[in-house]
Amino acid sequence: MTNNFKKWSAACLTTLMGVFPAVSAAAWPDDQTIELVVGFAPGGGTDLMARALVPFVEKKLGGKARVVVVNKPGAGGEISSAYIARSKPDGYTIGFINVPGFVFIPMYKQSSYQTDDLKIIARIVDDPAVLVARKDSKYKTLPELLAALKKDPGSLSFATSGRGTSGHQALLKIEQAAGVKGTDISFKGAGDFKSAVIGGHVDYAFTSVGEFLTGYGDSATAVAMLVVNPTRVGIIKDVPSIKELGIDVRVSSERGIAGPKTLPQEIADRLQQALKATLEDPEFLKTIKNDAPLVAFMPGPEWTKSLERIRDELKPFVSKMND
Repeated sequence: MTNNFKKWSAACLTTLMGVFPAVSAAAWPDDQTIELVVGFAPGGGTDLMARALVPFVEKKLGGKARVVVVNKPGAGGEISSAYIARSKPDGYTIGFINVPGFVFIPMYKQSSYQTDDLKIIARIVDDPAVLVARKDSKYKTLPELLAALKKDPGSLSFATSGRGTSGHQALLKIEQAAGVKGTDISFKGAGDFKSAVIGGHVDYAFTSVGEFLTGYGDSATAVAMLVVNPTRVGIIKDVPSIKELGIDVRVSSERGIAGPKTLPQEIADRLQQALKATLEDPEFLKTIKNDAPLVAFMPGPEWTKSLERIRDELKPFVSKMND
């Protein structure tokens, strides 16, 4: 093989390497299936919302767009966030992030991702936390529950979707405000701990308004004791706010979509537009039923700024993680 031929071959290869990525990017989203990653087990609020979104987002993206939900549960969403961060920034791997956990996890531990490893695309819902109990629970009111914990710290167990998640944050904030200590029992998602609550294997659970209505709304054995919000929430207006009961804290599960940090802005913009159009679609709102009032679209840049405020609010709780 002559030197000239080698040079010619190398030049051709370099040219082809430059051409094919451009062709692939131009073909998005028609030439591959888009993975929509969920960091919690099937059956929870994030998973159900993801599956409801899929057909509408496909339609809004147009062409041959295909989206499939991929569950990667565990570590309060850390596993899925790290997976998204490490994925190719080609628009074919995006996923849900759940705040406050997404922000808080890298604050209190050596996590496998940092928040700036991901590009925030859009917020979808703002879903306040709810304290759930069996109807036959020994302590049926917050004052009774707190009195029991003051008398015997750690004697009552609380199911959450993992350390750092909104449910765990609700427990931490109530503990701090009331000067008590409960026992956190971490699961891989609200869908996983429903049977533990109904079966009496845990005393209480922190979930969200949407997850309560979806998972327990028709349950004969579970009840929402309070919503961790300064005011009552319209779709469960009979449930008292925690502020009414003497504790002024707020915890909500904000859920939205993110991709790898270097995801091309034009792809992020198209995804944001498709999500916004979906959330405004009356047919989609009918599909998600009880979750419809929780829809709270926020563009990626605006939500990114909001996460900085949330980070500041969470700083006092970092030291509590090793208690």
